[in-house]
Amino acid sequence: MTDFNQSRRKMVDNQLRTNDVTDHQILDAMEVVPRERFVPASKRAVAYIDEDLPIGASGSGRYLMKPHIFGKLIQLAQISADDIVLVIGAGSGYSTAVAAKLAASVVALEENADLARDAGDLLVDLGTENAVVVEGPLVDGYAAEGPYDVILIDGAVEVLSEALLKQLKSDGRLVVIEGQGGAGVAKLYQKSGEVVSGRFAFNASAALLPGFAQAAEFTF
Repeated sequence: MTDFNQSRRKMVDNQLRTNDVTDHQILDAMEVVPRERFVPASKRAVAYIDEDLPIGASGSGRYLMKPHIFGKLIQLAQISADDIVLVIGAGSGYSTAVAAKLAASVVALEENADLARDAGDLLVDLGTENAVVVEGPLVDGYAAEGPYDVILIDGAVEVLSEALLKQLKSDGRLVVIEGQGGAGVAKLYQKSGEVVSGRFAFNASAALLPGFAQAAEFTF
């Protein structure tokens, strides 16, 4: 039988610390959130390997991000205890559970009805009281509870939605992986007044989220 507590400790020591994830609150959160609960039963034995893992129904195209990439991405967001966070692409709820350990409250947006339902049920089962899962198109964000201190996009995009940037507070941060495969990079966007600026943070790859693909260009 797999010792998941030991697997979490090894993930923190061998995948996070060795990849410059140094924030002790993030390390502590990822050591206690049971990642194995957020993947299908058939994948629980490999829940802590440093790979993207499929979630949801077969063919859903949705994945749980590699632990070290996720750790670096959420560290980039610099979430504080007073922050209101929006997670785009809640999936099975793992990123929401970790963010909820760091923030005042988390709104998790998911457009896949089955994933949204299961994520909400699991977060309740784990006693996560400061997070809620809402259903809707990822690309639109969730303005009803905004603006947000932090927007965490849990997956890759080819085109970043302007609607999301508009839902940031002044001084708010948005973290995202732009591009796919070897061309993917993690970026931090920060808002000052009405001006948003972005910067490269590190090379990264993740599965593309629905609604964020580059529109096909017509060619003659």
